Parts: sequence; C-alpha cells; structure tokens
Amino acid sequence: SVEEVRRSLLKALIDRKVNKYISSFDGICQNIEKDKYLVILKKKSVMQMQEQRFELLEDVKTVNIGNEMAVTLSIGIGLDGLVYAQNYEFARTAIDFALGRGGDQAVVKMPDKINYYGGKSQQVEKNTRVKARVKAHALREIITSKDNVLIMGHKIGDVDSFGAAVGIYRIARTLERRAQIVLNDVTTSLRPMVDLFLNNPEYENDMLLTSAQALECAGPNTVLVVVDVNRPSLTECPELLKICKSIVVLDHHRAGTETIENATLSYVETYASACEMVSEILQYTSDGIRIKSEEADSMYAGMVVDTQNFMTKTGVRTFEAAAFLRRNGADVTRVRKLFRENAAEYKAKADAVSQAEIYRNAYAISICHSEGIASPTVVGAQAANELLDIRGVKASFVLTEYQNKLFFSARSIDEVNVQVIMERMGGGGHLNIAGCQLENTSVEEGIIVLKRTLDKMIEEGEIS
Repeated sequence: SVEEVRRSLLKALIDRKVNKYISSFDGICQNIEKDKYLVILKKKSVMQMQEQRFELLEDVKTVNIGNEMAVTLSIGIGLDGLVYAQNYEFARTAIDFALGRGGDQAVVKMPDKINYYGGKSQQVEKNTRVKARVKAHALREIITSKDNVLIMGHKIGDVDSFGAAVGIYRIARTLERRAQIVLNDVTTSLRPMVDLFLNNPEYENDMLLTSAQALECAGPNTVLVVVDVNRPSLTECPELLKICKSIVVLDHHRAGTETIENATLSYVETYASACEMVSEILQYTSDGIRIKSEEADSMYAGMVVDTQNFMTKTGVRTFEAAAFLRRNGADVTRVRKLFRENAAEYKAKADAVSQAEIYRNAYAISICHSEGIASPTVVGAQAANELLDIRGVKASFVLTEYQNKLFFSARSIDEVNVQVIMERMGGGGHLNIAGCQLENTSVEEGIIVLKRTLDKMIEEGEIS
C-alpha cells in the first residue's frame, strides 16, 4: 500500500529494526531474500528473547511512513537439535507454523515441544485467488487419478464441516467419481441439513457412511479428503488416515503441534471458513459446474455459522463466495429455517447467558447445562457468542459437560487471542474462536483451572 518512491525507505527502516534487535543479543543477521532473514544466535540469547516475549514483534509495528497496514514479522527458531542442520530444519518447520497460524508471531521449536509467542494481529485476507485456482487444479488431478473419494470432517460434525464435505462431494461427482461422506453422530443443529440428503432420490443411499463402513470401503484406490480439521485425533475416523495413501487436507484452523503429516495436498487458509474455501475451489474445478440447491444451502449455511452472520473473518472474497452460492440456488429464507432451535435448547442458551460471571471485569465465564439437550456443546458455543454482546467483555468462556468430558467454548472479538489461552489448556483454534476438552474434570474444577490460566497469562503479559 506504499507508493513506489517510499518503498525502499520502509524496507530500510524494517532492516534497521531487525539488525539492531539481533545485534543487541550478539547475533548475526543476514538478509537472504527480499523478505527473509537468516539469524544465528547463542542459546543464551534465545532464552533472553523468550523472557522478553520477542519485543521485536511489537516494535516493528511502529514503523510507519504512511503505510495503511502495520508491518508484521514471523520468527521461526530451532533449538536443541543434535547438529546445525537439524536446528535449521526445526527453524523452517517453526516458520511454517508461524505463517500457518496467521503470522505476527514467534515460534520456538525444540525436539520435544513447541512454544508460541505473540500472534495478536488478525490474519489479513489475500486479494488474489491464484492459490485457490492452483489448489483446485491439483485437487482435480488427485481425484481423477483414483476411483473412490471419501470425505470426512471433525468429530461431532458441525454445519461448516458438513457444508464443506458436501461441496467436495459435488466436485467428485462432477468429475464422475464415486463419493461418500463419513459422518458418525448427527447433532441437532446438523439434523435439518442431513435430512435434505437422506431419502432424496437425487442422492445415493450410501452417500453418508459411519466410520466402520468407511474403513470397509477404503483401499489403495481411494482418495481421502479431510475438511475443517487438521489434527488427526479430532477427525471422524483417525484410522482412515493410516489406510488411505492419498490424503487431501482443506482447513482454516491455525496449525497446532499435531497435524496430518503425510498429506498429498494441503490447503490451509486461516482467514476463511471451510465452506468459503470449498466454494472457491468449486468454481475452478470444472467449467460451468452446476450445484444443486440443497448443496448450495448447506455451504451457505456453513458460511453463515462460521462468520457469525458475516460479522467475523469476513473479507471481500467471503461475499464473492456467498454470491456464487446465491446464484446457484442458495435460499436465505430456507437457510434461516434450518437454524431454528427447539425450546429446550433456546432456554439452556438463555440460562447460560443470564448466569454468566464476569471475571476480572473482562472475562465472561458461564456453564451450559446439558440435561435433556441432544447437542449441548453447540448450545454452549452459541451462548459464548452471545456473551460477547455484553459491553466490556473481552472474551467469553462457556463450559459444558458432555459424554464424560468437559468442553470449553472460548470466543473473543479482537482484544484477546483466545487460541493461546485454550492452547495452555490443551486445546486450540483461532484468534477469536477456540476450545478445549478436559477429561475427568468437574465443572467447578474446570472453572478453577480456567481462572488460574487467565491469572497466570495476565501476570506474564501474554494477555491484558
């Protein structure tokens, strides 16, 4: 966004900040490409940097010569490798993690763990669709080289993962390949959408499979497409990842320590919803592709849910994808009807909102009771969203007991990065939507753990 004449000045100012910062720690810093630096430091210096939480990340944002966007850096550091080459490999992996999580952060990778620092700015949407087109062509090649396509989302599937799966199903059918979606539990929020496809003469009876059925179908000639998740343990059927040799990952969650390693094709864009990514890919897979109205409704519904009615993570491309679905028969009124809740769920959500405790004048904490509700985790997530409408609330946390686990739904608008909070508790997610699960923990203990985590992070300066 800077005019030609001042670009070299901007680069020089960033250069100076980086060099000054590294030389203050007695390190060597060499610019190896127009936007990359290779840095060599003593381990002692890295420890100091970690203690100061990598001040350079915030310092570089102060560079301003009339640029509209703030300058952000990503730092990847490899530590404790056996040889220099291994440290270099660790550093490369770390920078990939930093960029995959949206940039503006430092990642320190060691043989046994990974530490994250920073990551306070929102991911910026890319203007071009070149990457979507390239990935669409690659996906087309992979699908046409196999006979069967299996599609799976995450456990306790939601509207976004199902909508994205339906989009991939349409791509595979257009390319004249057999396609099936792996879905075990149908939550109440998903039931109206699944009903659009069940007993529908236009769709095969075996369009939806359980994990056991999918394992029987899978073979060397099967391509597995994983949507809306990139952690093996959270997929509907982790065993499928071992059986299928050809795996495609389409996801929008910021990468954590555990990722699907052996993917043939991986497309992770953290600013978009899964349905948005799939509807972009759809447009490039084949000319004049026709989507049925049920499929357009499902994908549009996924987009509405994930962007919270087009209020978060919504860029120009989001509306372009929505317009494409609208042209292909998505009906806003029909989609609204799909979202209607039953009375018990509505009351449970209202209850969770009304009984929220505001901790430290900024964090809303509440409990969503699960008695008599089929999908309490979904209701808990909706309650967490609504709590953000209270003035002064920086982040909201709703705890739900379900299937002998304690589920946390964490939400924020822009002041707090809830992902780093949930990562401390063994979970993860996005800057403003995250969650985690604890086993053998009561609601009361869960609240204590959450408060302790918040206190510790505020003390360390990780959150304010």
